[in-house]
This record gives sequence, structure tokens and C-alpha cells, in this order.
Amino acid sequence: MRVALGIEYNGRAYCGWQYQDHSPSVQARVEKALAHVANHDVRVICAGRTDTGVHAYTQVVHFDTSSQRSEYSWAFGANTKLPADISVLWAKQVDESFHARFSATSRLYRYVILNRRIRPGLLKDQVSWEFRPLELEPMQKAARYLIGEHDFSSYRAVACQASSPVRTLKQLEVKQNGELFSLDLEANGFLHHMVRNIAGVLLSIGAGEAEPIWAKDVLEKRDRTQGGLTAPPDGLYFVGVRYPEEYKLPSLLCTEPVW
Repeated sequence: MRVALGIEYNGRAYCGWQYQDHSPSVQARVEKALAHVANHDVRVICAGRTDTGVHAYTQVVHFDTSSQRSEYSWAFGANTKLPADISVLWAKQVDESFHARFSATSRLYRYVILNRRIRPGLLKDQVSWEFRPLELEPMQKAARYLIGEHDFSSYRAVACQASSPVRTLKQLEVKQNGELFSLDLEANGFLHHMVRNIAGVLLSIGAGEAEPIWAKDVLEKRDRTQGGLTAPPDGLYFVGVRYPEEYKLPSLLCTEPVW
């Protein structure tokens, strides 16, 4: 049978989601825990890979197994073997047509910035820190230039392996709550470092180093070398995934996020 899981994790201790020979990964930890429950090797496929230090509210994965276990057993059995910074939120048996990556219609990320002169202590690794005073309105204006279907070559990593740089950014909302700024993004897919590169441009604009139109200028140049700095991974969260309702998965989006 095929089983889908919702997983949350703190990415600080990992090289990212994907398995790497040289460093601990979230994928390796999850597969090892599931293998213990299944009593056979397990390979999971995720909705969206995350980089080193990036966190997840609800990462979605699926795997195939010949073992018969209850949904409760998959979730709670795996959690007994997972480290404290990774937790399976739910498990659900799904039809074989479900694919964690290819069945997704959109993915959502959140980038959280602490804007104050003093670096974070309590929120270390949970937020990005920007000591320059930020202005909300210019960041919001700049964000509007990026919404829609575009060639995001200027906003992806040079080493990005995606076959096409074209993505549809459905949402890019900038909010402020006291010293905390947040960027909420939803797209049909994201390129390597796309969120962090967008954040880098918006931070420069919010700090008064460039006008809002610069976000559009960077976009139209289709050249990564003409973009801004890549913002750090601290403060980046994989929020969730949208799927067709026919799969009837549990709630996949964090309706009341930490930030």
C-alpha cells in the first residue's frame, strides 16, 4: 500500500531534506524510523526539498510498503525512533495515483525576519536577523511586481538544476508585527534559493538601498548576477502543500502559524 505522511522539523541540525553521504539529513532520519516500523527498507518521496537550516511546518511525503500497519502505528511508531527535532504529524493510506511531489498544485513558504539592532538570542536559528531599520510599504510594493508567471532566472541559484526557470508566484504577502516581518509565498513550484533570493531583494528595498521597482528590474534581467544577496536560511519555513481535494488528506496548511 501507499502511505502519505505529514512531517514537521527543525532543520538546524541537518544538511537539508535530501539524503547526503557526508551530512545528516531529515530524509535519512525519517527513512530509518519508518524502516523500523515496516520491518523493511523504506524510501520516501517528498513534496519539496528544503536546504540546510530550513524548517518545515508540514512537509508531505509518501512511501510504498508491503507491511500492514494502522495509520496510528505509522505515525506514532516512527516518532518513537525519530530525534526530538522531527515529528510525524499524521499518516494516511492513499491511492497509488497519489504522488507527494507531482500531485501537488502549489507549495507555500514563509520567511521570518527579526528587525532590531540587537541579534536574537531566544529566537536564534528560528528567524533571520536584519539590523537595518525596514520600511514595510516599499517591500509590499516591490512584492507586487513579482506576482504572476515569470522567468525567475534572476531569483534562482546559479547551480539550480530545474529544467525551466518559469514559475507562477500566486502570492507574495509582506506583513509586520512589531519587530517581526514575514514574507508569505505560494507558487506552483520554487527554484533553488528562489525564496531566499526574493527575500534578499526585498530586504535591500526595505532598508532603503533601492526603490521598489528594482525588484522588477532584477526580474526582467533574467541574470542571477544582477540580483541581490541570498538571504540566510534562518527563518525560512516550508509551510505546506496544496493537493486536489480527491485525496482527502488531513489539514496540510498551518492555519495558525507560530509567526
